[in-house]
Amino acid sequence: MKSVLFFILKAVILLILPFIVLIRGAVYFHSHYEWHPQLAILGGALVTLALLIIYFSWFYGRLTGKVGTSKSFKFKAYLGLVLVLGYCAYGLFFFNGENAKSEAVRSEYTSLHPILRLSISTILFVDKNLILTDASRLPEDYRKMGLKTKSHSLHYKQSNGYVHAFDLRTQGHSEWRNEALELYFRLMGLNTLRHGGTADHLHVSLKSHDRPGGI
Repeated sequence: MKSVLFFILKAVILLILPFIVLIRGAVYFHSHYEWHPQLAILGGALVTLALLIIYFSWFYGRLTGKVGTSKSFKFKAYLGLVLVLGYCAYGLFFFNGENAKSEAVRSEYTSLHPILRLSISTILFVDKNLILTDASRLPEDYRKMGLKTKSHSLHYKQSNGYVHAFDLRTQGHSEWRNEALELYFRLMGLNTLRHGGTADHLHVSLKSHDRPGGI
């Protein structure tokens, strides 16, 4: 029984590792080197591509007992490239309107930093009921909600043209689900904050070099 559970655990880790590497890699290049959003995504994608090539080479070796030729290596590289680029394109531009609180929020999706969009699209494979409640804001939006205007809010567009924060609905969900959701974003290298405001929600943000202390 233990061997079966270990096999399942290993399989799950191997399955989700490329997604983790893609997003964590992009966050690393963004946070440590201040790379342009698309360049940071490309950096994470290249690291993920290298991981996939290792995967394909391992499976090829297990099936054939051979290391492979340069031709087979090129095929693995092309296949990995198609998978990584295809997933990035899907994650960056596809967003189901049912996962947004309103049409206005849905229209704000592309204003989010590409790394944040990738993190959302990835968790949507697991949590289909995830609801994005807020993304882009203006200073006057806080006053409309009866809140004090924040000068360092990452809901504002930063100098790179993207919003660095979004909010997710937590009401109506179990506490273990909300905690697991928060853990996921932390594992991806993002900042999280569970707070009230106008309603209980999970605030997720990516470091902004314009406002290092912003949330």
